[in-house]
Amino acid sequence: MLAGSLAACGAEAPAEQAAASDLPPIEEELPVIGPERHILAFGDSLFAGYNLEEHQGYPEKLQAALRASGINARVIDGGVSGDTTAAGRQRIGFVLDNLETPPELVIVELGGNDMLRSIMPSETRANLAAILDEVAARDITVLLMGMRAPPNLGPEFQAEFDGLYAELAAERGVALVPFFLEAIYQRPELFLPDNIHPTPEGVDVLVSATIDDVKAALPPLEE
Repeated sequence: MLAGSLAACGAEAPAEQAAASDLPPIEEELPVIGPERHILAFGDSLFAGYNLEEHQGYPEKLQAALRASGINARVIDGGVSGDTTAAGRQRIGFVLDNLETPPELVIVELGGNDMLRSIMPSETRANLAAILDEVAARDITVLLMGMRAPPNLGPEFQAEFDGLYAELAAERGVALVPFFLEAIYQRPELFLPDNIHPTPEGVDVLVSATIDDVKAALPPLEE
């Protein structure tokens, strides 16, 4: 995803944010117990780990962090760099059909490329709704990662785009992270030289900021 202009988003950053060096190391400190929990991370280059080593992407580091907390997680990387919501809509069924084990949770992170291509928010909304409906039809839980538009696209576009994620989450009854990049978007040192994609340290911060949302979204184990 080309997300560089997200740094201009109008939302205020938290007053204090932990430095990457302050984060706890992602290590397997607790025994991994229980059945394997399958999670599909379905998104664009923010999940695909653009210009990072294979083990440095968000899905891979999320899996390591979940296992470090004792959850026997397997996170499948379903990120494709450059994907729009329309592209995601076209491939979600194929991806789910071809997984060896159906996931218990799908994390949906799409829309930034739509915004940067000035695709109408109504189209983005319709595509995301179709993705959520496809996942729901298979009785799979969803965690939706929200994105935000920069002010330079105009107040009407910004308001419509920024609002569609919360609206969809409420309508479809899915969990929501309001802005996936909230923890890093005003910290340029956590982006690669393109000022678009997170560094490995930036991914660590994103994982730390969202792991509790992922844990909360995982459906309870059946007894």
